[in-house]
Amino acid sequence: MKVILYDEGASGEVAVEEISRYLARKMGRAEVEIKATPLPNLAEDKIFRYAASIAATKIGQIDKKIVSGHVPLPGEIEYEKRRISGRTKAFGVIYDGFYLQGIFGEIIPQEGLDSVHIIFTNRLFATWDEGNKRYHLRTSLYGIPSIISTSGLIEAPAKPRQYYLLKQQYERLGRDLTELKERFKGSFLDYGDRRLTEVAKGYAMQAVFYSLLGDPFCQDKGCRLYNAHWQEELIFAQLESGYEFCRQHTKVLERVGGDSPVFHHT
Repeated sequence: MKVILYDEGASGEVAVEEISRYLARKMGRAEVEIKATPLPNLAEDKIFRYAASIAATKIGQIDKKIVSGHVPLPGEIEYEKRRISGRTKAFGVIYDGFYLQGIFGEIIPQEGLDSVHIIFTNRLFATWDEGNKRYHLRTSLYGIPSIISTSGLIEAPAKPRQYYLLKQQYERLGRDLTELKERFKGSFLDYGDRRLTEVAKGYAMQAVFYSLLGDPFCQDKGCRLYNAHWQEELIFAQLESGYEFCRQHTKVLERVGGDSPVFHHT
């Protein structure tokens, strides 16, 4: 198996090289490669094409689904051109995750489709929920390629309920939200958080297991493959459970030659 990691503006939040070493250790015989960007040096016309395609995935309203063929504004395309060239960072923009995944999928060489492609991005993306007719932020999407959002790890899983109750009070009184974050320090991930790289390792393994088994998730709340919806669940599964993988998924890693530690369940 070959695993290819791409850094799409995520290096400011996670150490991709450290994640690659972790995957190589866990996967044993797997070859792990890092590519600086999923969008290599491109001619101006191709940069414009990809910039326009990505700009068209921008979500304007969370309760309004974007449709294929949406034409972005010139300023939105220029922003994405700067983003592709590394002259600016994605901040405050939310993209449709499936459309974004499809664009990145076009870039992957056809002869490399049997490899595991994982794109780390600081772009924030969401997927449409037909049930309540709105977009929901996501940490990751798995497929060819898998995309993991460092911003999504921070913004998508819900913070403690008490945090939201107090946040309303702080906003009503005009108090500094920095003080509120300090009160809840450690209970959720935040920008610049040193724990992000360690957490991202678990999400990279979810992408690997998607390739191995067709299912990236586990029901065990202490397994790194647990699909966390709350920050406290994410932190427990990735940092605090006392073991990395459940018995079933540990056995899968043993079969592929990794050095996963002996399973311990408390």
